[in-house]
Amino acid sequence: MEDIGRVEDIGQRPGLRIIPLGGLGEIGLNMMVLECAGEMIMIDAGLMFPEDYMLGIDVVIPDIAYVRSRKERLKAILLTHGHEDHIGALPFIARELLGVPIYGTRLTLEMLRYRLREHELDEAVDLRPVAPREVVRLGESFEVEFIRVSHSILDGAGLAIRTPLGVLIHSGDFKIDQSPTEGGMIDIAKFAEYGEAGVLCLMSDSTNVEREGYTLSEKEIGKTFEQIFRGCTGRIIVAVFSSNLQRIQQVINVAAMFGRKVLFSGKSMLANVGIAKDLGYVKIPDGMEIFTRDLGKLRDDQLVLITTGSQGEPMSALSRIAMDDHKQIKIKSGDTVILSSKFIPGNERAIANIINQLYRRGAEVIYEKVSAIHTSGHAHQEELKLMMNITRPRYLLPIHGEYRHLIKHKQLAAKVGIPEENVLLAEDGDVVEFVRDGSQDGGRVVGRLGEQVEVGRVFVDGKGVGDVGAIVLRDRRHLSEDGMVIVVMVVSGRTGELMSGPDLITRGFVFEEHSAEILEEAKRIVQGIAGGAQAEADSGGEGRPILEIEADIRRGLKKYFQKAIERRPLILPIVIEM
Repeated sequence: MEDIGRVEDIGQRPGLRIIPLGGLGEIGLNMMVLECAGEMIMIDAGLMFPEDYMLGIDVVIPDIAYVRSRKERLKAILLTHGHEDHIGALPFIARELLGVPIYGTRLTLEMLRYRLREHELDEAVDLRPVAPREVVRLGESFEVEFIRVSHSILDGAGLAIRTPLGVLIHSGDFKIDQSPTEGGMIDIAKFAEYGEAGVLCLMSDSTNVEREGYTLSEKEIGKTFEQIFRGCTGRIIVAVFSSNLQRIQQVINVAAMFGRKVLFSGKSMLANVGIAKDLGYVKIPDGMEIFTRDLGKLRDDQLVLITTGSQGEPMSALSRIAMDDHKQIKIKSGDTVILSSKFIPGNERAIANIINQLYRRGAEVIYEKVSAIHTSGHAHQEELKLMMNITRPRYLLPIHGEYRHLIKHKQLAAKVGIPEENVLLAEDGDVVEFVRDGSQDGGRVVGRLGEQVEVGRVFVDGKGVGDVGAIVLRDRRHLSEDGMVIVVMVVSGRTGELMSGPDLITRGFVFEEHSAEILEEAKRIVQGIAGGAQAEADSGGEGRPILEIEADIRRGLKKYFQKAIERRPLILPIVIEM
């Protein structure tokens, strides 16, 4: 990885550059910078949720060091849609980018505003709503048109970006659903219009490139809901992503068909549905929505509960219901619980535990593996091919995916006639350059991989942003695997004599009552180290520094514990000098 200082002026060089700071070679953390003639725009600013080894971390965001050092060049931040992996980093980086306008569709910006409000930034940030097919001019180098796309959240947008070297198309997260719910139709005509005029590069979503065929239409999920509702005589609980407003609207519609009231549960569910109602994206018939205080007034066959927790999140409403820890809602025999989402990799065990707990309490559980109750918001292979065919790009830059997804997208591009050398495989930090080749008539624009810039991840832990790094995570993992031993003793500052201790305190290492012999031997080792230090002082020396004594204790106990029980606890000596 190149040092940032070595590429300080790449934005001033002739040509156009695409610099992914997150989202290429990984899922989540979507953030991309475009540079031309000393001007810069950013597309999306997303987060990712922690991986298993990131103990105690709440979320992960991209490192914006590259942008921070060039803030004066940044003309705008453009948002494709309101999912956390595209807008979730903004509350943590917005203070550093105040004054930079943020453009997005109405729902996207209102969902962002809600998150900014939690950080007391909603009044300070410049949010500028745009409508599909609206064009915004950004500096002298960029002109951007927002294009409606279908996705698992409403108001998603792709971007057509005009630059002096050609048009770039950023697909955003998309699928091509030809029979979507209201407001979910992709603007194929506009993408095709740009294809006719000429597209230099298509940056296309790679998330579902491994899946053949087409995504299931959202309307098909509505038909499945109808079948399930028709056979239920008890309460129905639907767990769904709170951002999937089309799915929520379908549940509302089917509930109305069967004369059921709806109750919303979960903080993010209440927030997102409230925003969507205010904007007119979710429509609930008068008198249909109820609240927890109304539960006792309804028969079981009159209620549908729409809640968060489809991924088994420990503090979600569904988890608390399943664990019988919810104050107002208790599972009982006859309830039907529908998990209307896919099992996200890494969450399988938590979801399975929720399903088991729900069955134990008498509920029937319906989920993707046993019923067609979910469809993806990301394009399958045939839709990805169609996007390439209608935009007809000279170059393809696969985005939004792990490396295997990017490779599969490259292979798919060959099937629609895009030459292998015109597929630009890039990961985070790789600079994709477009320059004129210097031939006559202004030269043909060619694309290539250029230098790299420094990228990274910033960990958010509570209110701390970036104060937890690899060393802290290593210590946390060490503690979680082998525990900790604290050694406390008091020595004389004048003679080095051991005045008190050593006392050994263990956490997560051994059960002290059952391992008395091991701990007694450990004490003798510490006493021997302390005695050696005292002997040096008695022989006329200056006495050993406390830090050296503590280091010897660490080494001695580490060697002993490894030999005696093959464990390596974190050893924390505390030597107090009096």
